[in-house]
Amino acid sequence: MPQNEYIQLHCKHYGYHLDYHEKKGKKESREAHECSKKAKKMIGLKAKLYHKQRHMHEKRNIKQKNDEKTPQGAVPAYLLGREEQSRAKVLSNRIKQKRKEKVGKWEVPLPKVRAQGETEVLKVIRTGKRKKKAWKRMVTKVCFVGDGFTRKPPKYERFIRPMGLHFKKARVTHPEMKATFCLRILGVKKSPLSPLYTTLDVITKGTVIEVNMSELGLVMQGGNVIWGNYAQVINNPENDACINAVLLI
Repeated sequence: MPQNEYIQLHCKHYGYHLDYHEKKGKKESREAHECSKKAKKMIGLKAKLYHKQRHMHEKRNIKQKNDEKTPQGAVPAYLLGREEQSRAKVLSNRIKQKRKEKVGKWEVPLPKVRAQGETEVLKVIRTGKRKKKAWKRMVTKVCFVGDGFTRKPPKYERFIRPMGLHFKKARVTHPEMKATFCLRILGVKKSPLSPLYTTLDVITKGTVIEVNMSELGLVMQGGNVIWGNYAQVINNPENDACINAVLLI
């Protein structure tokens, strides 16, 4: 089995073939045509993955600030305070750019969380005389259930949310005030795991919840009282027996 960079080491000691650089240049110029020919023939999922890999990076014009200090007297006095910028071609990742655009206005403390499968969140409950029916599921994570919730008859209830995992309050930290408040939960806005868990009001790490802010007495610029605001859960409530969240400002 070859070890280390033995080819590079050999080239360093003995040099290259006389036509090496010429062949390499021709191969690189052919590569674009070969990739294009290959991409045209591909279909299905393989084609999607290939296109994603092929168009991963693109050159874009973005502005960069000049690190060099402007010499005295080189520019007029009214321009000295301004920061100069130069345009340069920089490799940027298209996929990351699209993800940033999708996020939109809110920047959350935990942009990425661990994926949890259905078997981890939902436990299969077998019913019937012979325990052959397996269409019921029991939620094993913390849930929010509002005051006006009416439960279905147990026989027809598909998703069972245990009473011991019902939470109505959360410990919310205000990042600017550096203080923590115990606030009532109004609802679950978005679960990072699945839309199903959002409808079931399952609260896991990274979930965005809406909390009641009226107790704090915060006022907007127009003079209106802030009644509710979003917060992101930063702990695992099923392990800690409490919900810790950071307010999204």
